[in-house]
Amino acid sequence: MDQAIDDGVNIISLSVGSSGYAPQYYRDSIAIGSFGAMQHGILLSASAGNSGPDPYTATNIAPWILTVGASTIDREFPADVVLGDGRVYGGVSLYSGEGLDDTQYPLVYAGDCGSRYCYSGQLNSTLVAGKIVICDRGGNARVEKGSAVKIAGGVGMIHTNLDENGEELLADAHLLPATMVGAAGGDKIKEYLKSDPSPTATIVFKGTIIGTSPSAPRVASFSSRGPNYRTAEIIKPDVIAPGVNILAAWTGYTSPTDLDIDSRRVEFNIISGTSMSCPHVSGLAALLRRAHSTWTPAAIKSALMTTAYYLDDTGKNITDLATGEQSTPFVHGSGHVDPNRALNPGLVYDAGVDDYLSFLCAIGYDSKQIATFTKDPVDCSEGKFSNPGDLNYPSFSVVFDSKTGGVVKYNRVVKNVGSEVDAVYKVKVSAPQGVEVVVSPVKLEFSEEKKEVEYEITFSSGGGGSAVFGAIEWSDGMHNVRSPIAIQWKKSYGQMSM
Repeated sequence: MDQAIDDGVNIISLSVGSSGYAPQYYRDSIAIGSFGAMQHGILLSASAGNSGPDPYTATNIAPWILTVGASTIDREFPADVVLGDGRVYGGVSLYSGEGLDDTQYPLVYAGDCGSRYCYSGQLNSTLVAGKIVICDRGGNARVEKGSAVKIAGGVGMIHTNLDENGEELLADAHLLPATMVGAAGGDKIKEYLKSDPSPTATIVFKGTIIGTSPSAPRVASFSSRGPNYRTAEIIKPDVIAPGVNILAAWTGYTSPTDLDIDSRRVEFNIISGTSMSCPHVSGLAALLRRAHSTWTPAAIKSALMTTAYYLDDTGKNITDLATGEQSTPFVHGSGHVDPNRALNPGLVYDAGVDDYLSFLCAIGYDSKQIATFTKDPVDCSEGKFSNPGDLNYPSFSVVFDSKTGGVVKYNRVVKNVGSEVDAVYKVKVSAPQGVEVVVSPVKLEFSEEKKEVEYEITFSSGGGGSAVFGAIEWSDGMHNVRSPIAIQWKKSYGQMSM
């Protein structure tokens, strides 16, 4: 990052995540490096990671970083499983070789043939040869499973999700006819296998289909998610963007499966991960920086967050593929990025170096720990934040505990960046269940002399259980500036509600 700063870049795109919980910021080289970039007016856009669907898995979660989760698009690569009894279960695949010509082949479960996960060298070729093999997800790479089946003499593979993977479908360039099906379809196929004395199946490949069901976007189950492991008062990830089955450039030094047995070479590949979603947002940030050269990294980040959408193309809340239920701000952040709206957000929540230093003081870091970022000592005795949530962030995360007394107040400052100088914004509150939300004032009036306006938001609750969510939205009739709200209650033994 130091070299990027020296090179004078405006945006840094970092498709790097990690497994495990996010480290303390002062021990996180990415947080430290990106703080220096922020000091020079450079925004870091970074992957949230691919450790979902477990909670607290999001990484790159420092508040000066734009943290990106992964979502689907409306392009599918369907490859259906047709059982011997005529039932059809949808799947996806990038297999491009010779198909099965609708021929029904004997069907077996890999767990009955030596390895449910289809580990290489562990399948009994006597039981697999000439058959389509059902392999469970997990344990090894998806393409390795197909390779193991092929080496054992199988003619095809059905890769089935387990419950924790839900209905997330990832297309791969398999070495043999293969498809991936969701957990529900996988269970039905296994039930058929057990109930039919002579089970058979085939796989039908349908190429590429755009703009049909299922709904889009949906959040990938692998996409790392919150709550924020280090600072519960900051929602992470910040946004989601396309990261499932994405067309990307590919090196000619290895095959599309990255397997030694695969001799194919391609210039492009279909890849999934937050390493794909991050560059989408980095590109949008670069376009915003070009269009608004005076905007700070925080302003660019704010524009992308407050204009993000949380409804899919059917008008329903964006679905979490891990559960099949609607996703929450802990999963999708502020929502899916919207390039056109981000170009003209109306209002932005800005922040600078001093604000982030006050944030570090508020989370209890001492002068030595903060010096990791600044290289100079910082005096926290006059810190302006009593709560990390006081940071001028474009979203709201509230933790009720014994210290808050059931009431939490945050102050925010918004800057008018719209074309209308004398703009008037009114607030709409969608309060989380069991929580009273009061915004004061309810109307923000801007002018040539008054481009920034402060407001206070108060959250009150008598107690609760699971996390609940809501939003506030400022509108002048042309711009809608939306901020999600997440509420948690800290239990007596120190754990957060979920």
